[in-house]
Amino acid sequence: MNKYMEEANNLARDNLKTKAGGPFGACVVKDGEIIGKGANHVLSANDPTAHAEIMAIRDACSKLNTYDLSDCEIYTTCYPCPMCLSAIIWANIKTVYYGNTKHDAENIGFRDDFIYDFIFDLKSNDGDNNVLKLTKMDRDETIKVFDEYKNSDDNEIY
Repeated sequence: MNKYMEEANNLARDNLKTKAGGPFGACVVKDGEIIGKGANHVLSANDPTAHAEIMAIRDACSKLNTYDLSDCEIYTTCYPCPMCLSAIIWANIKTVYYGNTKHDAENIGFRDDFIYDFIFDLKSNDGDNNVLKLTKMDRDETIKVFDEYKNSDDNEIY
């Protein structure tokens, strides 16, 4: 077994004992060294964003004191959910190694398919109101802050 995936798998297995969250583990690797580790802590943290990949990214960013993990790769025990995929992309990680598939996760009760469907539907309409209602409002005021940011000389794009 790949040593980084083995570490992610050990994190997932250890998480079963803690009941902190689901059976998911992840680690971020840079230059052959694990610099971030995470297991799912949704239940213990009462945080729906505390997925293994998110926790590993937070750990790596904290250790490296950066939000840019472009020189890193991530190993995760399962195909990342839409939130985690987005976080991986935002962190500039270009390579993901995963063990289980999203169908394997569905088979043990974790369903992300309705989120993928919702995001896909946004391309053609307003999405499924049964999942989430999105309503645009007050853009004439909120755009002013964006314009200030755009016209500022000291903003940092990330």
